[in-house]
Amino acid sequence: MSLTDRLPTAIQPELALTALAPMQDVTDLTFMQAIAHYGSPDYFFTEYFRVYVGSRLEKHILRSITENNTNRPIFAQLIGESIPDLVRAAQELSQYAIAGIDLNMGCPAPRIYRKNVGGGLLRDPDKVDRILGELRSAIPGLFTVKMRIGFEDTANFDRILTLIDRHNIDLLSLHGRTVKQMYRGDVHYDRIAHAVEWLNCPVLANGNVSSAMSAATILAKTGAAGVMIGRAAIRNPWIFQQIRQHLNGQPVAIVTLADVRDYIDRLYEMVKTQTDYERSRVNNMKKYLNFIGQGVDAAGAFLSEMRLTRSEAELFDVCDRYLLSNPEREFALEPYPGLVARPSCESEKLSLPQNV
Repeated sequence: MSLTDRLPTAIQPELALTALAPMQDVTDLTFMQAIAHYGSPDYFFTEYFRVYVGSRLEKHILRSITENNTNRPIFAQLIGESIPDLVRAAQELSQYAIAGIDLNMGCPAPRIYRKNVGGGLLRDPDKVDRILGELRSAIPGLFTVKMRIGFEDTANFDRILTLIDRHNIDLLSLHGRTVKQMYRGDVHYDRIAHAVEWLNCPVLANGNVSSAMSAATILAKTGAAGVMIGRAAIRNPWIFQQIRQHLNGQPVAIVTLADVRDYIDRLYEMVKTQTDYERSRVNNMKKYLNFIGQGVDAAGAFLSEMRLTRSEAELFDVCDRYLLSNPEREFALEPYPGLVARPSCESEKLSLPQNV
């Protein structure tokens, strides 16, 4: 049975699947709910559950499953390399109301891949073979994988695609860069197209899906069943709704700077529940504004001033000056060229240094 065959009819995608990428310390319950307010993707994926000898399922990540009211299927993501513990965690999670289990084989953070987990697994196809085989046997429902096209190069790519098919993986989310590229350089959409032709399962294209228009272009280039979006959804939570509109030939919803200011207030209400310390709240807001600012002004003045703020009063003064002085101006659908949101790692902590 295919992935879409198992979904309720009410949420069958019309033209292409969409998914919010799992981003560590970002895609928690409250962020999923914020995204859902503006137009949910077809699927959510949790932050990764860290799996090792003696590990336990993190309670704060479980909340994104047990308290989720988005009315969308949610996949529970695992990261690890201890096969008995991965099996144990998958079996425990299968007792919850999840759409399936997802295995992280793509995280490019050095602190992760140096432990031979995440993207580090791509260096060891034999280990990947054993992990996929054991998990496939242990998971009664859908089993999906998120990965990159290789570690330093694509030498192991075809072999791992063969393993994806051999173990009947239900969905592959594929970022078209190597682990060592992190988020720099070109996305190799030709490699994603190659995987689409090779595999029996659906493929989600991941990497630089920055707008509804770019999503349509990437779908045409790759033939993928859909797109997975991470950082662009932080910048523009309307993106999933806009993709559906564009692919259906409808006008894409216009987002104004006033709409963005309201979104920032929603994020702030979310951040307030996470810490009692003002400095921490300011820094937590900056990790979102670091992306939102890519669509505010082409010169990057908002980003520069926002990064220098120390207090909530200073931070929101900057937001009001740039977003409410001309509230009806359109928010950019694509990030302005040259504006970099740093750091940028979908599977690594996105917090900023205190004085950035």
